[in-house]
Amino acid sequence: MSDRLFIFDTTLRDGEQVPGCQLNTVEKIQVAKQLEALGVDVIEAGFPISSPGDFNSVIEISKAVTWPTICALTRAVEKDIDVAVEALRFAKHKRIHTGIGTSESHIRYKFNSNREEIIERAVAAVKYARRFVDDVEFYAEDAGRTDNEYLARVVEAVIKAGATVVNIPDTTGYCLPDEYGAKIKYLMEHVDHIDRAILSTHCHNDLGLATANTIAGVLNGARQVEVTINGIGERAGNTSLEEVAMIIKCHNNIDIETNINTQKIYPASRMVSSLMNMPVQPNKAIVGRNAFAHSSGIHQDGVLKNVQTYEIIDPKDVGIDDSAIVLTARSGRAALKHRLHVLGVEMDQDKLDKVYEDFLKLADKKKDINDDDIMVLAGADRNDNHHIKLEYLQVTSGVGIRSVATMGLNIAGERFESAASGNGPVDAAIKALKKIIDRHMELKEFTIQAISKGSDDMGKVHMQVEYDGQMYYGFGANTDIIAASVEAYIDCINKFRN
Repeated sequence: MSDRLFIFDTTLRDGEQVPGCQLNTVEKIQVAKQLEALGVDVIEAGFPISSPGDFNSVIEISKAVTWPTICALTRAVEKDIDVAVEALRFAKHKRIHTGIGTSESHIRYKFNSNREEIIERAVAAVKYARRFVDDVEFYAEDAGRTDNEYLARVVEAVIKAGATVVNIPDTTGYCLPDEYGAKIKYLMEHVDHIDRAILSTHCHNDLGLATANTIAGVLNGARQVEVTINGIGERAGNTSLEEVAMIIKCHNNIDIETNINTQKIYPASRMVSSLMNMPVQPNKAIVGRNAFAHSSGIHQDGVLKNVQTYEIIDPKDVGIDDSAIVLTARSGRAALKHRLHVLGVEMDQDKLDKVYEDFLKLADKKKDINDDDIMVLAGADRNDNHHIKLEYLQVTSGVGIRSVATMGLNIAGERFESAASGNGPVDAAIKALKKIIDRHMELKEFTIQAISKGSDDMGKVHMQVEYDGQMYYGFGANTDIIAASVEAYIDCINKFRN
């Protein structure tokens, strides 16, 4: 039977200590319910004595969720514990999380104390908390920089006093993975009655090692991990819940299981990001925008042939519909063909080659290509048979000067040029066009599609032109909105009935 790894989520406590990420009580309840759906075992709901808001949030979260244990943080101070007990009065399963610093730095400079006195205060706090609840977790703050022999003494003393869980925090994110793993191993081997309590990891990401240290701790005997959604937290953040959960899921040789419903990971990530106004970096493991995106042509070809070529996780396992084949200038024909197929467009190799050439030209101008762009490219060949084609367009425009446009058209193989001025760049370009196409036609409608992604997106123009009592519709698309306007007008003209 696999060992059980308990997931202790501190998004609402440690995660919320990020400046500008504070949530109100209603928002905290939303997150707590999402964590419950995710399968989190313990929710650290807050630090009740720190503020009336935190106190109230712990009360309301205790009412809102059913099966997870609700945990309240305290210092090794009786008043803190009293307030936590009051805040937890509605919790179905309650835990008090109390503790004190154990490193030389904390003992000497933070507490102006000594090792023996720290052990006495730790034991007293655990014993006092046990008067009110059966589940007491003790944290040895800055355990990462505490020498193992002394740390073992502290852990042994608090277990004897009644601690059910002992937290070994790498508070400053200092430890290397082998160092932190060895620390957990030392405690497992040198603490009497270690089987009476669960060792917990609590790692920070100051050196980018939080997840690695957490896994090292688990492999050496820790059976609770303290994590946050998206790895948020003070300074560089905490261990990421989603990373630990998926590491355990992916590595079947690790005979450990969690209660996490991994398909709920992505929705939880989106919720926390939105409520805390903390965007997830695009390259963030598991939940970043690019975590399942492939832009390299070689990678795209490999993924299309067999997804496991470059993916060790099925995106559906974390609640994402599918991996993304992102079209950029580095994409190959296979990716373009796949995207066209998804959009319902099939074409032979010759036509694909032509569209691919146009695609590369566009991709050099844009950061990425969206589906609208692809559909435009797929239909661009319709212009091949048009007898009027735009060969070049140059427009001079600015503030305080009149716009001037110069253009060249190819009409049935013959080249024509003209120039005109106007009250704007589009007006000048259309007037230059009309100088060449000398017909009585009237622009009835001119629509520019809103740019949705950024300043480098395709400008899409729809036009309605009246000629000889008939209405003609034209369409143009270009990263240059003036060129798109001219192309839309020419598209109308090419449809005129002679």
